[in-house]
Amino acid sequence: MESLISLVNQMQRACTALGDHGEQNALPTLWDSLPTIAVVGGQSSGKSSVLESIVGKDFLPRGSGIVTRRPLVLQLRKIDGGREYAEFLHLPEKRFTDFAAVRQEISDETDRETGTTKQISSVPIHLSICSPNAVNLTLVDLPGLTKVAVDGQSDSVVKDIENMVRSYVQKPNCIILAISPANQDLATSDAIKVSREVDPKGERTFGVLTKIDLMDKGTDAVHILEGNSYRLQYPWVGVVNRSQADINENVDMMGARRREREYFSSSSEYRHLAQRMGSEHLAEMLSKHLETVIKSRIPGMLSLITKTIAELESELGQLGKPIAADAGGKLYKVIEICRIFDQIYKEHLDGLRSGGAKIYHVFDHQLPSALKKLQFDKQLSMENVKKLITEADGYQPHLMAPEQGYRRLIESSLITMRGPADAAVDAVHAILKELACKALSETVELKQYPALRVAVGNAAVESLERMRDESKRSALKLVDMECSYLTVEFFRRLPQDVEKGGVPSQSIFDRYSETHLRRIGVTVLSYVTSVCATLRNSIPKSIVYSQVREAKRSLLDQYLLNLGRMAPQCVSTLLSEDPAVMELRSSLGKRLELYKSAQAAIEAVSWSR
Repeated sequence: MESLISLVNQMQRACTALGDHGEQNALPTLWDSLPTIAVVGGQSSGKSSVLESIVGKDFLPRGSGIVTRRPLVLQLRKIDGGREYAEFLHLPEKRFTDFAAVRQEISDETDRETGTTKQISSVPIHLSICSPNAVNLTLVDLPGLTKVAVDGQSDSVVKDIENMVRSYVQKPNCIILAISPANQDLATSDAIKVSREVDPKGERTFGVLTKIDLMDKGTDAVHILEGNSYRLQYPWVGVVNRSQADINENVDMMGARRREREYFSSSSEYRHLAQRMGSEHLAEMLSKHLETVIKSRIPGMLSLITKTIAELESELGQLGKPIAADAGGKLYKVIEICRIFDQIYKEHLDGLRSGGAKIYHVFDHQLPSALKKLQFDKQLSMENVKKLITEADGYQPHLMAPEQGYRRLIESSLITMRGPADAAVDAVHAILKELACKALSETVELKQYPALRVAVGNAAVESLERMRDESKRSALKLVDMECSYLTVEFFRRLPQDVEKGGVPSQSIFDRYSETHLRRIGVTVLSYVTSVCATLRNSIPKSIVYSQVREAKRSLLDQYLLNLGRMAPQCVSTLLSEDPAVMELRSSLGKRLELYKSAQAAIEAVSWSR
């Protein structure tokens, strides 16, 4: 069991080093799962004297007002011999054998955190004391509860101390060591008041009665020590601490303990309780109880540790791995992330991820609808047909079918198809850009490097714009080719009278009759409709060839080519991270290491027993 207490001590030290010391944490932490004995008492209740008596050394600062202004995590460790010594977590390389220096360091370290203004802080000081005369025990000495702020302290200090004490004692794994002076009414005890609120059944509270020897003559504390005044699950313990005169005369702790034993054994009032009175009995009782509690908490501790390890690993996975230090490793990292982005983009186009189907919608609905909405009424109106036919004749009226007039009518109609072709290219371009944005957001690795994310996004957009321009040229060429060459076979299949522009018996002066013009318009419309059907199929092929296929094949090719020519410092800039992310990764990594080592250590100790 000593190995378990030692393990808990190590984990508490590690938690303190990581800033996870159980104060005002929104979520359960490893510290919260570790059993802790919190020492609670009002000012002048004898709290410091009890702690020094348990330790057997003078080591706590003394004075008027609020002396303890930060929690002190005090870990006692029994050693098999040698000289006793103390160590602070913030001074890991230094051992203190002079306990007057320990007292001074506690005071100095408090001032380093709070300043000399006598304010309080929730950040604990971590002190380990190793001695042959100690028991394995961990205590947290909390600032004394008070009702009045002293000079140099804000008015809120009274409430601040109470909140700090509550933050420790309200946690279910906290064992409360409630210190109350016997020469005051127990009903006014600050420690009992707080413990009663958070532990109304007294299931995790140990009552300690100090200053028994200072009670008025004719009075005693037997009714309290026997549990008749305020009953707790565990028996009350009375202690007799050194007086101020003893402290001034440098009476050692061993002598003080001996006098304490003599007081209880020789007192007629307390002789029957002497077996469970005194600071030595208190220390041994607390040590055994802590061992029992730790053993009962092991399953819960392991469960929390296992769950937290999974959460930390998941969060670290989202933050990404730290970058390589060498230039080659950084370049490889950039290329690797670009390939991941490119693969995600292809999956969108291929239907493995959402979005690619929008392109088919452009070809199957948007383009046909736009072609169908083209109105040839203006081009093929009787007035326009007559105008173009007449202008095509020049000074010489046509003898047969008005070929030049036909050509001009067809060209003026076909040229309007450039609009739908242009719009289809732009629509597909917008979809490809949208999918690029989706791929950027879904490439987890890019979240780690904002500069690279911007560079890859810009490179993708620039590449898509080049493909759009090429696709637009190709699609519009299809329309222009239809305008530049008319299919002769279409006209050869027309009826003879339509082909010639009228019946043979028709007079030359009737060549512009309404019937004649209407037949020309119908003929042109028929041809234009045929070309529309052809373009409806050929424009999508051109767009896919020039845009979609190229986006799949070479979206980042130009960027990767430029990347190879980039200076190493520029590559490093691409992989610059937000300092807050780097700090968070480091913090999470340290916590993960702590939890994994705690898991291995607890399991090893558990299996060994």
